[in-house]
Amino acid sequence: MEKFRKLVNKAIGNRSSDLFILPYQNHYRILACVQGKKSVVEELSADEGQQMIAYFKYRGNMIMSEHRRPQIGALKWQINRDEAIDVRLSTVGNYRAQESMVIRFIYPLKDIDYRVNRPEQWEMITKLTRSRGLILFAGPMGSGKTTTMYRLAKELAREELVMTIEDPVEIEEAAFLQLQVNDKAAMGYQELLKVGLRHRPDDFIIGEIRDPQTAKLAIQAALSGHLVLATVHATNAYGVVARMQQLGVEKYYLHHGLTGICYQRLLPLREGSAVLFDVLSGKELSTVIEGQGMRGMSNAWQQRLKKLREEEKISVANYEKLKNG
Repeated sequence: MEKFRKLVNKAIGNRSSDLFILPYQNHYRILACVQGKKSVVEELSADEGQQMIAYFKYRGNMIMSEHRRPQIGALKWQINRDEAIDVRLSTVGNYRAQESMVIRFIYPLKDIDYRVNRPEQWEMITKLTRSRGLILFAGPMGSGKTTTMYRLAKELAREELVMTIEDPVEIEEAAFLQLQVNDKAAMGYQELLKVGLRHRPDDFIIGEIRDPQTAKLAIQAALSGHLVLATVHATNAYGVVARMQQLGVEKYYLHHGLTGICYQRLLPLREGSAVLFDVLSGKELSTVIEGQGMRGMSNAWQQRLKKLREEEKISVANYEKLKNG
């Protein structure tokens, strides 16, 4: 068990977002995800891999005898005598009944390394949060969307009540009232958002808008004077509008309730990493809502990316990869 503890503590020390225990041929691979990149950090025998999964299943109050159906669990991981973090567990078996596990680490906001590539972009987004309405964030997994929303809301929490609704809670923050989706208890996004409105918060964070009901409730909350920060799946900033329309939100409500869109990527720079945004607001956002043929990334995104390449802050390979978002 000491070997497993060392693997986990090393992953936490490297600020991994996730640790994967995956069957591979006749053994197991351990992969760590750091800043959105996965790499193999250890290889275990089949017996060791199964033992590691069993160890965490036991700690996470999961069914030990179930190896194929999906399960979720949670535990508090004691790093040392004075420090502990929350951990989320997810398991599922493949077609050969070989079990896999993903271990997600939930870091306090103060411990998350977060840099913005262009400070003026952060000022622009901060200004949007003072306007109320719905601000939508999009970007690949691991691009820092939740961290962005939390950092924006943390500033507001000094004088306002911030409520989060997530599945699951990804960052622990004492300044917020944090609610977690529990479908088994009939506490989905829609139910929690309805309950949340009765608590009269000033600001909402919605972990993800994934269905028409949640999309419409988010817009309603925005139209009623709340600031709503939420994520939605889209491949670029322009695609966010199309996604909301696909979820049944009409143009009229987007025009009146949607304050801004922030698509973001975590850029691997020559020194560390930083977030770059593609931000839509004001007249540009209204034009996109009207559907006037905009596709891909904005000109501002392309110009900022080109400048980073000219300054040799990103590689040629990453420049080519990120041009289209």
